[in-house]
Amino acid sequence: MNRTRTNNRSARPRNGAVAGKNGNRFGSSAPSRSDGRSRNKGHGRRPAAPQGDFALPKTITPALPAAEHFADLDMPAELLAALDAQGVTVPFPIQAATLPNSLAGRDVLGRGRTGSGKTLAFGLALLARTAGRRAESRRPLGLVLVPTRELAQQVTDALTPYARSVRLRLATVVGGMSIGRQANALRGGVEVVVATPGRLKDLIERGDCRLDEVSITVLDEADQMADMGFMPQVTALLDQVRPQGQRMLFSATLDRNVDLLVRRYLSDPVVHSVDPSAGAVTTMEHHVLHVHGDDKHAATTEIAARDGRVIMFLDTKHAVDRLTKHLLKSGVRAAALHGGKSQPQRTRTLTQFKDGHVSVLVATNVAARGIHVDSLDLVVNVDPPTDHKDYLHRGGRTARAGESGSVVTLVTPDQRRAMTRLMAAAGIVPQTTQVRAGAESLRRITGAQAPSGVPVVITAPVAERPQRAATSRGRRRPASANRRRPARRSVSDTAA
Repeated sequence: MNRTRTNNRSARPRNGAVAGKNGNRFGSSAPSRSDGRSRNKGHGRRPAAPQGDFALPKTITPALPAAEHFADLDMPAELLAALDAQGVTVPFPIQAATLPNSLAGRDVLGRGRTGSGKTLAFGLALLARTAGRRAESRRPLGLVLVPTRELAQQVTDALTPYARSVRLRLATVVGGMSIGRQANALRGGVEVVVATPGRLKDLIERGDCRLDEVSITVLDEADQMADMGFMPQVTALLDQVRPQGQRMLFSATLDRNVDLLVRRYLSDPVVHSVDPSAGAVTTMEHHVLHVHGDDKHAATTEIAARDGRVIMFLDTKHAVDRLTKHLLKSGVRAAALHGGKSQPQRTRTLTQFKDGHVSVLVATNVAARGIHVDSLDLVVNVDPPTDHKDYLHRGGRTARAGESGSVVTLVTPDQRRAMTRLMAAAGIVPQTTQVRAGAESLRRITGAQAPSGVPVVITAPVAERPQRAATSRGRRRPASANRRRPARRSVSDTAA
């Protein structure tokens, strides 16, 4: 296949809440400005002018035309067969537009809402252009940087069947997991690493990984990495990959925090934007429900008791744990997800939610990106977000891949003015409704119903222990020799 670069990289420069005192027992209680009433009504699909976006670079070299079918693309036959086996035959718009160019080695700057197919847009190009090569110990050939553990796992899960088809090895490198096992995987040789910046930095400092052979680098959700304070680590990592390599940057939002990365590391990129940064999804409805503070916890409980799954977002870990405990006592199968949970706990909770063992996922913003659940039709902001980007990413958990869904935000009187500003910044005109617990309007919009009142307990699945060999040879190591020193964790990995 053609892997000739079509752009010249020799000139690349290398230098470098709406939360209030609402009387809610579950939500956070940071003060905010009060009064003001939203007059916006209707579902509002027309986006407002993007706020905070930088001017997208103009492509000097004309982009190749979009592909109508995956079979039209210059990819290995094994990859095409794997796509067909997965039932993936027609590319999403962002895939159709970017893959012809990324497969030819062009840098790519892609913006598309969550659920638009960004993972395969960069993943297929990465795998196709790496196929046939073999990585040396500790020296991967491709790198995908993501902001959170959940997104890293989702990217790995999405790409694994395709990587297997072309005999490429993947490794996930994130905080909260055994750094020793990750180091062992890198020593054994992996072609593609999917990583959070903090843990990858730790492994490099330990001498367990080098990036000088990385010829294809992907930044997924770069704006969140900037918002989380990862920008210095990201730029330090990008400075270690091959200078003439290919770079792809994908995100649901592109604001001025990402401008540095685009100007410094992308050379004559193909630019493709599926939706404006503040664009609303046509299959998604937005509802702002005005509630009184003393009625908010009852309304929240009734929404959680609906038939079907729902993600509920709150601001703090304490608020998440408190609401989850209340819902379980009320008879709702709920589970908590936040940064205070270990990675195995977070993985188990997500699995239980995806397979239906848990119907309500109560979460902080750690679940706002990198979580895909089929047929999830409702997201509820129990605590309204403080930033319009957080709103868009929270809402992006529903109405994915052409499906329909609703985003509901519970707003107390003192939060209304700030919520109106946030919606304007997001380019959304929501349907605003005054509701109360037990009201028909609440049931109609969210499917709310009274909980059973019978407490439930969510049990963890029993993990199967690996069987020991029938016989052992040689002397057993003393117990002290089996003790392992705890892995050093970076501040950024704790956040990730």
